[in-house]
Amino acid sequence: MKTAITELFGIEHPIIQGGMHFVGFAELAAAVSNAGGLGIITGLTQKTPELLAKEIARCRDMTDKPFGVNLTFLPTFAAPPYPEYIAAIVEGGIKSVETAGRSPEAYMPALKAAGIKVIHKCTSVRHSLKAERIGCDAVSVDGFECGGHPGEDDIPNMILLPRAAEELKIPFVASGGMADGRSLVAALSLGAAGMNMGTRFIATSEAPVHQNVKNALVAATELDTRLIMRSLRNTERVLKNANVDRLLEIEREKGDKLKIDDIHDQVAGVYPRIMLDGQMDAGAWSCGMVAGLIHDIPTCKELVDRIMAEAETIIRTRLMGFLEETGAPRKVA
Repeated sequence: MKTAITELFGIEHPIIQGGMHFVGFAELAAAVSNAGGLGIITGLTQKTPELLAKEIARCRDMTDKPFGVNLTFLPTFAAPPYPEYIAAIVEGGIKSVETAGRSPEAYMPALKAAGIKVIHKCTSVRHSLKAERIGCDAVSVDGFECGGHPGEDDIPNMILLPRAAEELKIPFVASGGMADGRSLVAALSLGAAGMNMGTRFIATSEAPVHQNVKNALVAATELDTRLIMRSLRNTERVLKNANVDRLLEIEREKGDKLKIDDIHDQVAGVYPRIMLDGQMDAGAWSCGMVAGLIHDIPTCKELVDRIMAEAETIIRTRLMGFLEETGAPRKVA
């Protein structure tokens, strides 16, 4: 399938694996790229630029296909050494970077000077237009369904994607609720040129996370995510567990007086304990509503091949079957 996204990133299928903390290691990125999509290494999971450089080199040993790096710009008191991380990305020959969090505007000159294609994650049309203005080559439009931070507008993809299509000149991919061929066809029909999958790629055999995490995603339904930190205007969609329940109790008790320190134990240092050690009640971790569509743990190639086959079947048979043939309308199922 050829779209503006496959052309932009030099990939076979319009499927991108989003950056995910303590998930986006070389193993997963290489597997997605080898399957024809765009695999992404999560930059800040690597604690230093030197470690990122080693992870990029490790991924190159696993694939000769294009892959990218995620760089999230965080509102912190002690900012990571972003120029050094970007230097590691450039020196590693990376040509695709997914940015997220705050605007990447300050770092765009360095990225563009290196010939890097930038796709920025946005949760609104206004942020997407800003990304376009500062020179991003594409955007990942995240609907309210997405795992992680959906923004504060609460707009689902059935509205957000066509609005993005009305306003943007650069290509975009749909993110949030993406899991299968149906997702891809829906995204394309709403104006996207592909899709970004996060949660779905965690439940693959190559994802370097504990089996407990994968099993939890298969067992979860679309009703098992919760929104936390709403009063802090730092909303995050996470998978329900005992510590998330406790966090929500604290939020209800504190109300508008809630401070991040009040929920420190439920959100700080959680990812290694969950993703690596399989302590499923350790705290809050990002998970999309798409968990309700996850029923197995395939290889990345099996998943991508299945998505593309299903998408082609939907387009060629179901959708084409709705069109008139020889003047007589076909029956709509």
